[in-house]
Amino acid sequence: MVGGALAATLPASSLLLAKPNSVVRGVQIGAQSYSFRTMPLEGAIKAMADIGLSECELYQGHAEPAGMKRDELRKWRETVDLDHFHKIAAQFKQAGVKLYAYNYSFRPDFSDAELQRGFDMAKALGVKNITASSTVPMGEKMFPYCEKNGIAVAFHGHSRMTEGEFASPESFAKAMEGRSKWIKINLDIGHFWAAGFDPVEFLDKHHADIVTIHVKDRKKDQGDNMPFGDGDTPIGPVLKVLRDKKYAIPANIEYEYKGAADPQTEVAKCYQYCRKLLEA
Repeated sequence: MVGGALAATLPASSLLLAKPNSVVRGVQIGAQSYSFRTMPLEGAIKAMADIGLSECELYQGHAEPAGMKRDELRKWRETVDLDHFHKIAAQFKQAGVKLYAYNYSFRPDFSDAELQRGFDMAKALGVKNITASSTVPMGEKMFPYCEKNGIAVAFHGHSRMTEGEFASPESFAKAMEGRSKWIKINLDIGHFWAAGFDPVEFLDKHHADIVTIHVKDRKKDQGDNMPFGDGDTPIGPVLKVLRDKKYAIPANIEYEYKGAADPQTEVAKCYQYCRKLLEA
């Protein structure tokens, strides 16, 4: 079974009479499906729809087989029938949840075929953006693939301040230098804040190059992930910049803190927190 999912489409009982709509004051709130990583794909889609989320960045763990060794997974990526991804896209469409990006994290040890297949998968899903947790040198390596396929790769930042990692403004600038048409930014505001940088200032300055935002709450100075409102990440100011300046960038909730309840309950809390900030 792949991602615990794809044997069947969503059951009719999961369909809502009204499709979800999580655009709040002009800001598209969605989810990184990694937030539902403990759930199979069909369960994650149903949870998003039940919460009312209408946009998703798909975590590759929800599309790939679990438990494979590295060589087995490489072979799967290189040979899987792309109808597998057409079926995933159909499940999202049926639930009324828009697929905006595919999270496929290109690594230095990927084969050429494995790199290209990420773009083939994105096309089969119907998305124009790939997000990737990767290293700065991969920006240069991926640029020709982006140009060839007409799909941008937005690199995801973390808080690890080590060489080659995406964390600082300078690390993103280095990867994008001369390549900013296709090499973009997936701004994780919690990690960016924990690394010591201001996501509000960065968003305002670089909004044209930011494809998606990951919304989480962390403490500064490499602090922990926290329930929304318990950290000190400037979630409200970020969302209000999106709202007031009409930047068309999805703000995707990424649930990573240790919640007391199940992922659907916790993500619903995160969504309501974001709604309240935007409606203030």
